[in-house]
Amino acid sequence: MPSIVQSRKPALALFAAFLTLFINGGARHAIGLTLKPMVEDMGWLRSDLGSAVAIFQVFTAFAMFLSGRAIDAFSPRVVLCAGIALCGVSIGAMSLVSQPWHALVLFGFFYAIGNGVSGVVPVAVMVSRAYPAAAGAASGVGISGMSVGQFFMIGLFAFELPSIGWREVFVWAGVAHLLFLPALMAIMPGGDKAVAKAGPAPTGATMGAAVRTRKFWILTAIYAVCGFDDFFVTTHVVAFALDSGLDPWVSGNLLAIMGVTGLIGVLAAGYWGDRSGPVPATIAAFAARTAVFALVYMDQSPVSVTIFALVFGLTFLMTAPLTVLYVRGMFGVAHLGAIAGLVTMVHHIFGGVGAWLGAAVFDRTGHYDAAFAVACFGSLAAMALTMMLTGDDKMAGRSGVDSSGGLSRPA
Repeated sequence: MPSIVQSRKPALALFAAFLTLFINGGARHAIGLTLKPMVEDMGWLRSDLGSAVAIFQVFTAFAMFLSGRAIDAFSPRVVLCAGIALCGVSIGAMSLVSQPWHALVLFGFFYAIGNGVSGVVPVAVMVSRAYPAAAGAASGVGISGMSVGQFFMIGLFAFELPSIGWREVFVWAGVAHLLFLPALMAIMPGGDKAVAKAGPAPTGATMGAAVRTRKFWILTAIYAVCGFDDFFVTTHVVAFALDSGLDPWVSGNLLAIMGVTGLIGVLAAGYWGDRSGPVPATIAAFAARTAVFALVYMDQSPVSVTIFALVFGLTFLMTAPLTVLYVRGMFGVAHLGAIAGLVTMVHHIFGGVGAWLGAAVFDRTGHYDAAFAVACFGSLAAMALTMMLTGDDKMAGRSGVDSSGGLSRPA
């Protein structure tokens, strides 16, 4: 694998990507950590917050799509730092909510826009331009900031939650964004397309041409299932663990420890994707999900719940660094941000469905069994769909990336 640290400017881009997703990925899981104490304190239903998360996913999805288009043309500094600033103000204001609609507006709309604008799509595109020959591994390192942030921030919040309460958790999350912002502004690459290397104009399909292909719809279906799984689990895993009899401290820290296993998964997926293409790592992720969803559907003992959380955490971010590999291999790089943003938009919209459905199932039945069954069969279907992409040789490892970040063969 080509060396990741090649020059100062790409290294700064990589560090900026890591730091952005450290704060972005760590703070967004605060809603899952505080779900049960919030609804108990306010006398709400879980579906009240589940609806806020669902709306969050929809607006984050559209923001990611728009940020993907923006990153194709403008400076990453403007796009990412604006998103972080909006996140800090809106997540901090969550400490003031008193009605469900407050959460819908603050978390579901304003925080969602900021989170999408400073999320995986612009970061992955920025990093893939900096390291065109090692896009998977470099994206994996940048995106691993989400796992590290999840571990440290949620671990800290879980430790302090019993003594400070859920409102202070949101205050701390907001302050963290604003404290990180000056450092990000100082190191974030600026200028047109920031770190894109000089050379021939990038080639590839337009977004309109991409959406008219069968493989685009297979890819979006795969990412739809992935999003459903991801945000069903991260929204409800702490409450589910508490319902299953785990100690509150252990339950809160499950979400943090999932960040550690997620770190392993995202780094492995990026490296594996560069060597063998994105398909094998995707199949492995959905195979693991199918197995643990089946396990927790049949047995919800504390041991099974812990195994479920840790194994699912391993797969949580595996597809994130693979998105640019899929899109680049199928459609080229001329509209990489826009097409990757569209795929990720679908991922997050279905993430909202997963978060809402989990809450609705619990409110109706008193447990999550039906939602686990849907997630299990969905993961099995996604694994089968991924196998349909195995014949695309442009996505194979070391797939002809030239020094300009384009493809040596037309996509």
